[in-house]
Amino acid sequence: MDSLLMAGIGLILLGALLLVVEAFIPSGGVIGLVATAVAIVGIVLLFKHDTTWGAIGLLTTLILGPMLFFWVLKLLPNTPFGKHMFGDSGEEIAAKRDSQSSRWREERNALLDQTGKAVTDLHPVGIVLINNTRHDAIAKGQGIDKDSNIRVVSVDGMQIEVRQA
Repeated sequence: MDSLLMAGIGLILLGALLLVVEAFIPSGGVIGLVATAVAIVGIVLLFKHDTTWGAIGLLTTLILGPMLFFWVLKLLPNTPFGKHMFGDSGEEIAAKRDSQSSRWREERNALLDQTGKAVTDLHPVGIVLINNTRHDAIAKGQGIDKDSNIRVVSVDGMQIEVRQA
């Protein structure tokens, strides 16, 4: 009779393991159904051994099974597999965006007082070439003709203001 007890406990543990596997290998619920079936067979074997053991197995499975599954789902996004499956978290995306924004802002602010050449007429908007990079710019004051030398006098977000040098 001890073999029924050991088999029942083993099958319940196997069902728990399969629940963990279901969280890491999404199968559309197939592994979860197999886990449930295995746990039910384990509970039946425990009831055949002894009613007390069957009740303990049933309650343990009903309480700890869902808790285990949701605990694993909570841990999943922090694992390498979960990060690959779900991608970056919201905090990581925000940190990357802030880093890119800061870098972009520093690059734009570095244009202040730089000189370059007007690629198109700026009456008042046009394209300028500063450090071999094309930028949209606004002529401050009067219009600027094509091929004129320019100097950046203001940078505000996307807006670059230039004057003829």
